[in-house]
Amino acid sequence: MTEACLERVRQIEPKLGAFVRVTDELALKQAQKADGLLSEGKASLLTGIPALIKDNMCIQDIPTTCSSRMLENFVPPYNATVIEKLNDRGMVTIGKANMDEFAMGSSTENSALFVTHNPWDLSRVPGGSSGGSAAAVAADEAIYALGSDTGGSIRQPAGFCSVSGLKPTYGRVSRYGLVAFASSLDQIGPLTKDVTDCALVMNAIAGYDSRDSTSAGQPVPDYTKCLTGDIKGLRIGIPREYFVEGMQADVATAIRVAISKLEELGAQVDEVSLPSTEYALAVYYIIAPSEASANLARYDGVKYGFSYQEGQNMWENMEKTRQHGFGPEVKRRIMLGTYALSAGYYDAYYVKAQKVRTLIRREFDEVFEKFDALVTPTSPSVPFKIGEKTNDPLQMYLSDVCTLPINIAGVPAISIPGGFAGGLPVGMQIIAKPFAEETILKIAHVFQEATEWHKMRPEIQ
Repeated sequence: MTEACLERVRQIEPKLGAFVRVTDELALKQAQKADGLLSEGKASLLTGIPALIKDNMCIQDIPTTCSSRMLENFVPPYNATVIEKLNDRGMVTIGKANMDEFAMGSSTENSALFVTHNPWDLSRVPGGSSGGSAAAVAADEAIYALGSDTGGSIRQPAGFCSVSGLKPTYGRVSRYGLVAFASSLDQIGPLTKDVTDCALVMNAIAGYDSRDSTSAGQPVPDYTKCLTGDIKGLRIGIPREYFVEGMQADVATAIRVAISKLEELGAQVDEVSLPSTEYALAVYYIIAPSEASANLARYDGVKYGFSYQEGQNMWENMEKTRQHGFGPEVKRRIMLGTYALSAGYYDAYYVKAQKVRTLIRREFDEVFEKFDALVTPTSPSVPFKIGEKTNDPLQMYLSDVCTLPINIAGVPAISIPGGFAGGLPVGMQIIAKPFAEETILKIAHVFQEATEWHKMRPEIQ
């Protein structure tokens, strides 16, 4: 299986650009070990299964670059918790995935290395920031992948590439060993070919970790046991605010058809309102850049990463390190965040954004008293052309308008293949209350059992 995936990588990677690094030696060594475990009857369900890891998660002795010049030579001396957990189950790591630099972007065009292409149409983006992870799973270069999600970075690429991508509840999966972007929003999750695989990977990576101060001590269920094939009587809300003005008509139509399917399968569907949703984009682009500004202050050219040494003094070296080490989008967000946190603006922007965040969270809490889950489009459009939005940051930010509120509220959500529009994938997003991943997986699994969208594969010549 590992050799088959590596051969597939050799065949199509020059056209796709999903891998920052192919770890073939490590993969084959781990595969041989997995063969031994299988023959001894000591294997888990993930033993020997080739996985791709987003390049912002630390793997010991393997470079972790975050697709940035700033970390091009950084080799972690330790494993992230999720890597430790998957290694304990016999994972085969076939490589590190390309991404938007420091996970800041919605298209993987912000990688300092190269652009990743969408396997359904190589002229289009795969989404971001986990674009490499989603594209590789869709193109059969890996059986599953790990991504991180700060404002939609697992779900939006999953929707654009027609795979299943789950953002767990904040705190459900340890962030130890994940390079920080916005610490109150970041969460690691799986990108897989179907919902069953999502459940299997979640069984492995979820759980409390004392090394992560935001890790939740909630017990972890066996997620595969919720895949019962029955959603009769489940109450599903359709938030009207998520069918936003400017949404592509055929995307809205595809999701309406998918919702009708859920009704056919026994769910009780009704419209609902989340009125503060319209403020989520503004809230996100104050909170996330503010936290990024604080987190990225550590890249000063002194301790690790890229270091400019030709300046007249320490201050010039630090300034030039950041000038040459960070790309344009990362600099834009650092400046936005630094401004929002500066004297005289902190109360007007950051504090106010945190108050509105509380309102958004409360609205979700109220809705989940009446509904078991919510269903929305994952993105307001199909995958857009490479280069189409690079000169218009606001249009790029709007591509995450359906996914951002979920991170702000800290609730779990999944994107699954919901149909096609003009031959391009449309993602359907399912949202539930905190720690109700089982409800999400149950609904998503029933939908996949009754449809064929997740079985379709792109043809890459």
